[in-house]
Amino acid sequence: MSVRATAPVDAGDHQKVQDWFRELSEHVQAVDFAAARHLFAEDFLAFGTFSDFVYGRDHAEANQWRKVWPTIDGFTWRLDEVKALVSPDRLFAMGLAIWDSTGYLPDGTPFDRRGRATISFARAALGEPWVATHTHMSLFRGTPDVSHGSKPSRS
Repeated sequence: MSVRATAPVDAGDHQKVQDWFRELSEHVQAVDFAAARHLFAEDFLAFGTFSDFVYGRDHAEANQWRKVWPTIDGFTWRLDEVKALVSPDRLFAMGLAIWDSTGYLPDGTPFDRRGRATISFARAALGEPWVATHTHMSLFRGTPDVSHGSKPSRS
């Protein structure tokens, strides 16, 4: 068997990857941390803006999500451009996506806050939703790394 990064992906698997990105954007826009937790494995591992590695969902929420989500607006993924790489057993996948959002300078001036992400997913059985086991999100070069907006969280 030859390994190919562009191997065909089951349409349902790809749709579930897009569904994961769609749901996350809804929770980010609503600043609803509690509602987003089920999208991530409890022990997931991330690269972080505020620390080299972020171990675990609770740590990511406290030290990443809560420092970003309330400070931005309009967070959306370019869902039609989401890429998915899925393992032959269809229990592991990688999703690649680009997001758009609005950040704010210290004086309140808005700026385009765009970035990209690579997410690894796992699931226990075919047809189940994907759960993130790793995230790597980064802003596009030249984008200010801190936004100064302020909105209340739902949870």
